Amino acid sequence: MPCATARAVAIPRDRLAPLELVDSPMTRSSSPRTAARLAPRWQRFYRDPSVIFALIVIACLLIAVVAAPWLAPKDPNASFAEGLSDAGAPVAPSAAFALGTDLLGRDLLSRVIWGAQVSLFIGLVANGAAVLIGVLVGLLAGFYGGWLGALLMRFTDLMTAFPVLLLAIALTAILKPSLWIVALVIALLNWVGLARVVNSQVLALKTREYVTAAHSLGASSGRVLLRHVLPGLVPTMIVWGTLGISTSVMLEATLSFLGVGVQPPTASWGGIINESQTYFTLAPWLVVFPGLAILLTALAFNLLGEGLREALDPSSRSSRVGL
Repeated sequence: MPCATARAVAIPRDRLAPLELVDSPMTRSSSPRTAARLAPRWQRFYRDPSVIFALIVIACLLIAVVAAPWLAPKDPNASFAEGLSDAGAPVAPSAAFALGTDLLGRDLLSRVIWGAQVSLFIGLVANGAAVLIGVLVGLLAGFYGGWLGALLMRFTDLMTAFPVLLLAIALTAILKPSLWIVALVIALLNWVGLARVVNSQVLALKTREYVTAAHSLGASSGRVLLRHVLPGLVPTMIVWGTLGISTSVMLEATLSFLGVGVQPPTASWGGIINESQTYFTLAPWLVVFPGLAILLTALAFNLLGEGLREALDPSSRSSRVGL
C-alpha cells in the first residue's frame, strides 16, 4: 500500500489577505468589545464641566470668526471722532463703544472680534501643518530606521536646541512679517515635540504581532505603514492637534506683541496689547479685553485636548472629582 505523502497546500492570496487585519488598530477600534470599553470614557467626556466650558468658548470663537462682518458693530480700522475725549485720550466702555476705544479712536470690540479670525487661522493652519510635519518625520524615522531615521531624529534634536521664541523672532524678521509668514514660521517650529512622540510610538507599534504578521504575509512596507501603523497614531494626532492650537495662538500673540507678527492695521490680539501697553494705567481696558480673549482661547483648547486625551488613551484614568 503506497505511503501517503504530505503535500503543501497553496492557499490563494485573497484567502490570506483578511488575516492582515487580525488584531490591528482598525479591527480593534470597530469591535463591539472595544466600543463597549470606550463608551464610559466618552460619556465622561461629554459630561465633564471643563469640556463643556471649552466647547462653549470654542463655539463662540467660531461664531465670531464666521459672523465677524455682522457681529462687529463698527469698522475695525475706522477712527471715530467720538471715540476720543477732548484731550485725545481713548474713551472708556460705554453704550456707544461696548469695550471702549483705542488710541486712534477705533472700536475695541470690533477689533477684538476681527482679531479672532487671525488667531483661529494661525491656530488651525499653522498647527495643522505642524502636525503633518511632525507625524511625517516621526513616522518615517521610526518605521524605516537606519540612516534615514538617524538623520531625521538628529535634525529634530537640532531644532530642539534652539529657543522657539528667539528663532521665531529671527525668522519673521528676515521673511517680512505677514499673516502667512507667521503661520509658516509657527508650523516650522511646533512639529518637533510631536515628531519625538510619534517616533517612540512607531518603534513600539512596528513590533506588534499584527504588523509582523502583515510583513510575513508579503504586505509591502507602504501598506503596513498606512493600514497598520498609522491608524495607531490617530489618537495622538488628535490630542496634539488640539493642544497645539493653544500653543500656536499664544505664539502668534507673542510675536504680534513684539512687533514681528501680523502687522497693523490688521486686528490681532497681541498687536492690540502692543499698541496700548504704554497706556495701561490710563486705559486698562485696552489690555484687559484682548488679553482675556487670548486666555480664554488658549484655556479652551487646552481643556478640550485634555478631555480628548482621557477619552482616547486607554491607559489614562481621570482623577477629577465627580467623574
